[in-house]
Amino acid sequence: MVVYFILFLWVIKSAEELFNLNLWFLAIRPDEVSGLAGIFFAPLLHSDWGHLAANSFPLFLLGSILFYGYPRSKWKTIGLVWFVSGVGVWLFGRPSYHLGASGLVSGFFYFIFIAAILRRDKVSIALMFIAVLLFGSVLLGILPWDPKISFESHFFGAVGGVMSAFLFRNLDPKPQRKVYEWEGDEEKGESDIWREQSESQLDNQIEQMNYSGLNYTESSTIDKDTSKIDSSNKSSEVSKVERR
Repeated sequence: MVVYFILFLWVIKSAEELFNLNLWFLAIRPDEVSGLAGIFFAPLLHSDWGHLAANSFPLFLLGSILFYGYPRSKWKTIGLVWFVSGVGVWLFGRPSYHLGASGLVSGFFYFIFIAAILRRDKVSIALMFIAVLLFGSVLLGILPWDPKISFESHFFGAVGGVMSAFLFRNLDPKPQRKVYEWEGDEEKGESDIWREQSESQLDNQIEQMNYSGLNYTESSTIDKDTSKIDSSNKSSEVSKVERR
């Protein structure tokens, strides 16, 4: 799907060059009613071949990451980034022609970046590292480095990406972590060992208490028997004395 979209961008630029079309009227022109159409069409247009080529590779890779890592939220993210970047530029952009897919690139990057921080699962973090390693400069693309570059598109695209990350971060289920047998034994180990030790200590205490009680009972029984014997002996002696 991402490849088809990029091919569509190249077809539009080719048709513009071949047929000498002037499509600048479809760009975003801030604070002009006629420039509202650019909210929907500006990401499809590019000023020259270099501009299109510069956006194609990051759009392909970041779009592929978005489709792979977030299959349920991808369309909502694309729609929100597209709309927020366009409206933001029309409301707050400099009086000029703003066009190009760089707002989408910035939005996809910031969505992948923030979603990984919020979700904290291994797949999201791995995809975020790929994006940062290849396109980490996008983080600074929201600043006004070059007056010829629409940093407003980058900035409001990033705003749309951050909003999407917060709104749609839970739409895609986190991958289930595979637990190996040895991991299960380790996880089981500490708690089970502690419980077994506690149970064994409790059993030992109960045995000691039973053993102590048994000794006490036996000793008291013996004492009683002894006292009986002594009393009987004394009574026999007394009777003997009386008989004498």
